[in-house]
Amino acid sequence: MSQEILINITPMETRVALVENGVPQEIFIERNNKRGLVGNIYKGKVVRVLPGMQAAFIDIGEARTAFLHVDDLLPRKSKANAGESGEADIRRLLHDGQFIAVQVIKDPVGSKGARLTAQLSVASHYLVYMADAEHIGISQRIESEEERERLKCLLSEIVDEVSQENGGNSAFAGGYILRTAAEGVSEAELRNTVRFVRRLWQDILDRKSAAQAPCCLYEDLPLPKRVLRDMVGAEVEKIRIDSHEAFDNLTRFGNKFNPDIVRLLEHYPGERPLFYMYAIEDEISKALQRKVMLKSGGHLVFDQTEAMSTIDVNTGAFVGHRNLEETIYKTNLEAAAVIARQMRIRNLGGIIIIDFIDMQNAEHRRQVLRALEKALARDRVRTTISGVTELGLVQTTRKRTSQSLGQILCEECSTCFGRGYVKSAESISYEILRDILRAARAYECDSLRVLASEPVIARLIDDDSSQVADLEAFIGCTIQFRVENLYAHEQFDIIPV
Repeated sequence: MSQEILINITPMETRVALVENGVPQEIFIERNNKRGLVGNIYKGKVVRVLPGMQAAFIDIGEARTAFLHVDDLLPRKSKANAGESGEADIRRLLHDGQFIAVQVIKDPVGSKGARLTAQLSVASHYLVYMADAEHIGISQRIESEEERERLKCLLSEIVDEVSQENGGNSAFAGGYILRTAAEGVSEAELRNTVRFVRRLWQDILDRKSAAQAPCCLYEDLPLPKRVLRDMVGAEVEKIRIDSHEAFDNLTRFGNKFNPDIVRLLEHYPGERPLFYMYAIEDEISKALQRKVMLKSGGHLVFDQTEAMSTIDVNTGAFVGHRNLEETIYKTNLEAAAVIARQMRIRNLGGIIIIDFIDMQNAEHRRQVLRALEKALARDRVRTTISGVTELGLVQTTRKRTSQSLGQILCEECSTCFGRGYVKSAESISYEILRDILRAARAYECDSLRVLASEPVIARLIDDDSSQVADLEAFIGCTIQFRVENLYAHEQFDIIPV
């Protein structure tokens, strides 16, 4: 499968799109004034320990305090010991006012602060260095057992060699995970990478000892450089960048850390915007809509809440050709592929519940689940299908590290306040009539003036005119109506005149 990576640079933000066989699959946006925190390492201060939650709030210098759970506090090698003697008590490990080095693993979302871990790591193109681990791991995407064994032996020798160069410094004790990009890497390249992460880790340690908390000890790479580090694999054929300055910057970065990537870089000088040429702008607009149409005529409905995301599959206008069961089966099969792609494009995370159309045939249910699993297998983010509930809902989880596309690009509606709907003009009209009665009892006046939006005033003057006349006779004063074009749909005022 051929892949291209498109990088759009503007002074305000950077946007990246992953395109597979001409079809956009993933979209990332990073704004210069709101860069993500994932991967950043901080020297933080414990603000409050919560024994009931076995967690603590840490001040890392951001607007909201961050959250650290005890499971993310214990070193990996200590968890087994904790399991033997019972659960660890966070009160024995942290206290208010204590300074601690932490790393962000989830960006702030909604009203929640960032999620932290005390298990620090730094990443390079070929490997990840983990400060408190002891083992060498290898990406599961490297399937060749011979290559896995070669890499493991090679890295073990290099780590021992570099440790001896540093006099066996215990500050460099730790573990490594070889990434997918390390497949086929030479001994010299791997040795240079190990030395690089060691120098980087030593720099973080030096800053930690001198810095005043709260402060940032290490900031992860900006989005364009993270793309070169994390997203470039054997299937990527081209990386197009529409900024000459960014192209030169990424070329220098590639020459320093991974020269093989440089040949993939290409500056796009065209007058037509890069994202328009590949229809990425249209894809972003579609990803912000609730309804996604299927080619067959069916459709999907996406709803995202703070607790979970739900996806509903409907046959819509698709009536099929043979029978109802076959129609439902084909709609669900098509939906499985589209759902997997939309989860990637929208960057949905956390719990995701999929409501496929009910199928009577057990084999059809199995085939739809297989199709979903196959489509999700191409996702770089860890996604698991937990099973099917008694109601026939498919439970999935997708690792959430940052905000979804909708959360980045949108804000709460000032009219409906995030509900997704507003009261009908009829409901507001009746509410106004009740408030008029209350106002007439509270004020001594000859007239009351109602200020509201145009649809509501039209309803009061036309459909509800008889109720208004009866109310005027009952309260003994006249009621005036005035349209306020600047009022929201549900907004109104009643003023004594």
